[in-house]
Amino acid sequence: MPTVKEPPVKEDGLTKEKVKSEVACYHCGAPCITNNYAVGDKVFCCDGCKLVYEILDENGLCNYYKIQNHPGLTQVKARRSDKYAYLDNADIAQKLLTFSDGKHAVITLYIPGIHCSSCMWLLEHLPKIRPAITESRLNFTNKEVTIHYLQQEITLREIVDLLTTIGYEPYISLEDGSAKKAKASNKKKVYKLGVAGFCFGNIMMLSFPEYLSGNLGIEHQYVQLFRYLNLVLALPVFFFSASEFFTSAWAGLKQRMLNIDAPIVLALIITFGRSLYEIFTNTGSGYLDSMSGIVFFMLVGRLVQDQAYKSISFNRDYKSYFPIAVNVITDNCTEARPLQDLKEKDVVELHNDEIIPADGVVLKGNANIDYGFVTGESEPVKIEKGNIVYAGGKQKGDNLTIQLIKPVAGSYLTSLWNHYSFSRNKEEENHNKSIIHVLSKYFTIILFVLAGITAAFWALNDPAKLLPSVSAMLIVACPCALLLSANYTNGNLLRLLSNNGLFLRDSTVIEQLGKVDHIIFDKTGTLTQGSSHFSTSGHELTDYERRLVYSVIQPSSHPYSKALSAFLGSYSPVPSDDWKEFAGKGISAYIDGNLVKVGSAIFVGVDMRPKDVKPSLYIRINDDVTAFYINPVLRDAVPQLIPQLASAYDLSMLSGDNDAQRSILKGLFGNKGTLLFEQKPLDKLRYIEKLQQERHQTLMIGDGLNDAGALQQSNVGITLADDINNFSPSCDAILDASKMEKLPSLLRLSRWGKYIIGFSFLVSIVYNIIGLTISMQGNMSPMKAAILMPVSTLSIVLISTGVSSMVAAGMKLSLKSQ
Repeated sequence: MPTVKEPPVKEDGLTKEKVKSEVACYHCGAPCITNNYAVGDKVFCCDGCKLVYEILDENGLCNYYKIQNHPGLTQVKARRSDKYAYLDNADIAQKLLTFSDGKHAVITLYIPGIHCSSCMWLLEHLPKIRPAITESRLNFTNKEVTIHYLQQEITLREIVDLLTTIGYEPYISLEDGSAKKAKASNKKKVYKLGVAGFCFGNIMMLSFPEYLSGNLGIEHQYVQLFRYLNLVLALPVFFFSASEFFTSAWAGLKQRMLNIDAPIVLALIITFGRSLYEIFTNTGSGYLDSMSGIVFFMLVGRLVQDQAYKSISFNRDYKSYFPIAVNVITDNCTEARPLQDLKEKDVVELHNDEIIPADGVVLKGNANIDYGFVTGESEPVKIEKGNIVYAGGKQKGDNLTIQLIKPVAGSYLTSLWNHYSFSRNKEEENHNKSIIHVLSKYFTIILFVLAGITAAFWALNDPAKLLPSVSAMLIVACPCALLLSANYTNGNLLRLLSNNGLFLRDSTVIEQLGKVDHIIFDKTGTLTQGSSHFSTSGHELTDYERRLVYSVIQPSSHPYSKALSAFLGSYSPVPSDDWKEFAGKGISAYIDGNLVKVGSAIFVGVDMRPKDVKPSLYIRINDDVTAFYINPVLRDAVPQLIPQLASAYDLSMLSGDNDAQRSILKGLFGNKGTLLFEQKPLDKLRYIEKLQQERHQTLMIGDGLNDAGALQQSNVGITLADDINNFSPSCDAILDASKMEKLPSLLRLSRWGKYIIGFSFLVSIVYNIIGLTISMQGNMSPMKAAILMPVSTLSIVLISTGVSSMVAAGMKLSLKSQ
């Protein structure tokens, strides 16, 4: 049997032994396995990092490295020069631009790699590298850079290539080419708040002379001047700033529903109307200060909630993941074509790591298709000429030529998005079910009944007290205290949840989380993590043999090659002869007279006998064979998390993967837990529908595009993310994977949220009962009612936010950002 031939150790940089003392790359900090890439005393891990340094050094931008050590990102060693060729297409480029007049253009690009102050410094100094870029501004929170440039001197493709070269490759998707993108923040609401704040402050200032004059009074001409000025300032507050309360109340009435905005609007109308009466009849100054103040504080509360996590996107569909254009082969050439222009029978060329845009049949090439993001299956699917491939799969291997059998809109993936669950407006549904609106309905009815009784009583006994009493009642019983306490309590809960790694889309999700009784987990990427447990069987590799295998697999981009490389560790590569990669099969090469093969059983020539656990790949060096296993590893928090949740909730696990880990998961979920494997996205969605039909309140926790339907159908959908700023499917919340062990406490805090809001409601009822009792007796003037309203509101807000913080502290959750 041939033995492995080990050559004598040489001292050149190629065949010497594994580097013993690791040197960190000057650019990105990764360990350098060789000193071949160096500039002076600065050593780099690859030619890409060295190139970035040389570009920065040439343009006098090496201060980039002084702000923070090793600030750069590890460079991709091989990039296609034509990757962004589609940006030369004027129609495609125009859809991405935010402004263009033929000479000047503005583009905003999302760059996931932004992570530190050095990134900010470099990206805002792009004009030093290319003067044709006139300005670049970075929004660090949103990870977006806005670039102004001269279209006659530099193209959009050149800008993107420049960013990619220096390590800040932008993420450009089909969603970016949409006609119009929704704004993350509502600017109109900010304008309303600004107007209300300005007017409220000035109304208070003009009201002070009359408040402080006491019995002495002030000159008549100034009294009238200040009152009319207050009225002028109150007009934009009533008709502009408060308009959203009127709109919401009217929308509720059209649906025959009394929401919380209805009694608020009534109180605003009464307050404003009574103020007009007093000012024009010269009988008082009205209550415009209280009205404008309440509008201002209610807008503040709503804006605090709306602005939360505006840099995190909770609403993404397949367009966020698909490329904006692909290469289409025509009779004459290969051209870049936008995805929306693709038609049936178009011939598309795909490169390594590109996403399949639509269902098609393979005309040329062999490759592995990773459907993990669509189906959840972790094993790549080997495909050959004549096989059908489906939209959303990622091509791994050599170039692949496919002919589309369906347009983009008719593919399997987009048909999933056309399911009715994606047309639901969960935010509106949750809003209508909110405890605030349920309570306000009965609150309003009771208030009207009491106001009617009061009016009837004083009409019969003392008509002079009728209008003041009813006005005072409607002002003092305005549920703005309840609304404000709910807004600030929810805002505080959102803050507490986010400090502990759970980011909610809006406050309505808190109530829905509190009602959950059944939790459904995805497996791959959710219960298991990106890293894997590696093991081998058969021939035990020597250190030299490991170096041979490392040298063979290093040029390959296949996921299994990367996994095997991580298992072997870092070695200096050994030159090989006749290196070949056979797509979907394996890799072979000769090194120092040794034949090295890495790949499938058939490729390396291993007898395929049935086994309980199938190896992921085989390694053959001459006649010695080693089997290599890749087993997903459960996240560290899972063994303690699942039993904790099982004591309070029904649990299910839905996976698109095989059942290789059934026994391990069964031990965690117990006999009551449901484990379902090889589930397609539609299967997951239908399972949740079935639970909902059985009156269960469901929580789905997933991580991939294959979970999007289930996340949308469930009462609450949470995406687990190792980086909360990375792309994730449409969901109600994002959970930081590093804080996964806190999930039981976070769910308990959400459940307590409705009790805290209920407590706030009871406190506000106490205030209202006191005020109503005095008002009904005719002993409270509208002026006193207008003063009591903001005082009670402030105290309730302080009580409710304090209670929510105390509850969180009792659950040992962090009260401060970490």
